[in-house]
Amino acid sequence: MKNIYAFALCLFLIFPFFIYPAEAADTKSITLSVPITTGLTGSNNSAKTFYLDLPSGVSSASIKTGTLKYNGNNSTIGAITLENGKVKVTLKGNEKSETFSVEGYDGDYKEQFITQPGNSIWRYADGRRWQINNYKYELGKNESYNVNAADSLMPSGEPPKRDVVTKSDISNRGLVWFGKGGTEIISASSVIQSSIRVEMSNLIGANGKSEIKDGNKFIITYTVPSANVRPEQVSDGFDKGQWVEGRLYFVLLPYYFTASAKVTSYSYAGTVNFDYTLPTEPTLTGTVTLNKPNPNPTKLGDKDEPVQISLMGQLQGYNDASNIDEWVFYAKEKDRNNTLKTKKESAKTFNVSTLFDFEIKKSSVTGEHFTQEYALTVLVRFKKPIVTKNGTITSLEQPLQISAGVYKNQPLVTFPPPPTEPAEPEGKPPIARISTARYIKAGDDMLVSGNASYDPDGYITDYAWSTSGAQGEIGNVPRGYVWYTREQVGETFPIALTVVDNDGQIGSTSTEVTVIEPKPAAIIGIEGILKQNRKTTLFNRSQSPTRFPLIASKTRVTITAVSGGTNADIKYSGTLSELESKDILFKKPGKYKASIYVENTLGYSDSDEITFDIVPDEAPYNYFTLPGVVYRSPDYGNKAVVSLDDISYSPDKDVVGRRLWEYRYDSNNDGSFEGEKWVIFSNENADRLNLELSEVGKYEVRLTVFEEFGQPTIDEFVTEADRKSTNSDGQKLSSRVVEVKNRAPEVDWSW
Repeated sequence: MKNIYAFALCLFLIFPFFIYPAEAADTKSITLSVPITTGLTGSNNSAKTFYLDLPSGVSSASIKTGTLKYNGNNSTIGAITLENGKVKVTLKGNEKSETFSVEGYDGDYKEQFITQPGNSIWRYADGRRWQINNYKYELGKNESYNVNAADSLMPSGEPPKRDVVTKSDISNRGLVWFGKGGTEIISASSVIQSSIRVEMSNLIGANGKSEIKDGNKFIITYTVPSANVRPEQVSDGFDKGQWVEGRLYFVLLPYYFTASAKVTSYSYAGTVNFDYTLPTEPTLTGTVTLNKPNPNPTKLGDKDEPVQISLMGQLQGYNDASNIDEWVFYAKEKDRNNTLKTKKESAKTFNVSTLFDFEIKKSSVTGEHFTQEYALTVLVRFKKPIVTKNGTITSLEQPLQISAGVYKNQPLVTFPPPPTEPAEPEGKPPIARISTARYIKAGDDMLVSGNASYDPDGYITDYAWSTSGAQGEIGNVPRGYVWYTREQVGETFPIALTVVDNDGQIGSTSTEVTVIEPKPAAIIGIEGILKQNRKTTLFNRSQSPTRFPLIASKTRVTITAVSGGTNADIKYSGTLSELESKDILFKKPGKYKASIYVENTLGYSDSDEITFDIVPDEAPYNYFTLPGVVYRSPDYGNKAVVSLDDISYSPDKDVVGRRLWEYRYDSNNDGSFEGEKWVIFSNENADRLNLELSEVGKYEVRLTVFEEFGQPTIDEFVTEADRKSTNSDGQKLSSRVVEVKNRAPEVDWSW
């Protein structure tokens, strides 16, 4: 209870005052403390107004306003005045710029980002060859190559061990900056952008290394086969056969961000002192204190809750105690006369007090919270009338009020005074920590988390939140959401947390949140394979505070060509109005730009644009093998059998959809194939086949490879001509020619 009381003094501005010896017989001096307030951030905290409560027995009319004076290290702004019965003083904050290290994580403190890139490894239908896909940073693309199996299994159980390279973009979506060991969330606007660094942890599930290239890409070298693997769908055009299999070997790379943040904070402290006039005629001051429940409000048990109220009267400006007839005290539940209780005291003293006992009936608590207000009166009667400058008085009275409350599960956090003789519990108190945003847009939901709180020698049993000024409530749970209204823009509000551990000990902390304008954030993005004639998807990921949503009809989206292509090369169905997502296809490679404008229901607006590159669709790599010489054989009807193997592939992960095999014969044996007619002998996408030839001589073989799209497209915008193809004319002629010969007869000279 000691801790929670001290915390209450700081958080809710309960200001102590000290009475000094009177400077004159009819005046006294008094000092009020400005609450020590440190660590406030934001330009709106460069000046702060404090309203200081007057102590009991001092009225604003008795204050000599000319004596109001501030003492402290802050400067005052304007005059110190009296307003609504309180002392008003505006102070200029003492500015302090602090630069310190921060860490950026995925939402919660120490929750690292994880990227999961990988490489596709495919086994061919023969069960013994593997296609390896590998990223080439120098080329900015993937390349594929084939390797033979290293094991003796049929089919091969896994690809041969080798190092491969993959890449992944660095993402900071969901980034939250934490400072001071995770106890404070730092606004992104306070982070020095040039100081941001990406910190990589060890790879999970694979041996290898990682590095950062171009400032925004992870380039990861690792060994396959790795521990992380999942099946991958093999495109129909890749191969056919029961042993065809696709696997994605991937890595897990955790990472987080570090940076420096420069935060300007403001602090306040000091005192205000003044003189006030003592009463020159009888003046009655009443004081009321709630003894029970403690704390107030308190959690309702299984029976009625006792309420005890202490009521005191003090008579000032009068010194004839013998003329006091009696003191009378009244107390009742407000607006319920049938609960009235009365007590009388005949003591001839200037200070008298008494106690009243009530109960909050359990049956009357129908909701989550219940507050009972009490009306009280202190009255003093005199035996003989007293003559004053304003007339004759026979009695004085002072009305007062106080309230007591209970709750069933969740407290509306207030902080009670300490008990008269607090017990000293055993063990260590818990540590309360709050994680939340420093700034929140009006109308938006804000996560407030106490998950980082802990108990050094036990565990936390209860959480109690105070979210002054916030809409919504956080229950007796570690985390929840609150929000603030548009009218609160520019204001700063406290958030307080008290935690209780299994030993009954208490720990408290607080922070502040500043409400900012509910502006939307325009965000436009594009996903998919950014390659010509492939489907990409344009996304509107714009955001606005929950209670002030975007107006769809006012969303404007444009997409234009910057270089390489033209606007006519941008293809999509319908319009871009009220865009949420739209499938788009680009007919030509080049640089393009997409922009978006959004507006919310309050009239706030924002815009965003992105520039991106559409890469060209690459033609397939064409190469096949055949023997240089073959012989006619009686076993094949006196024909020669030419074995052909195609190792063509698509360098940009398209698939070979058709293979057209042809040959032509050097009919006049002049060493030239010009003018000879091509003969088609296969048009069925065969990558391994036999060509049977009858005539002796030389034959030229030609292979034409036709691609199918290896990634999604939009069929209505593409034609057959958009599919890339290559023939083997670029292959060295000698590697495309086979010569058919007769095998020499075998001679047996034995007889």
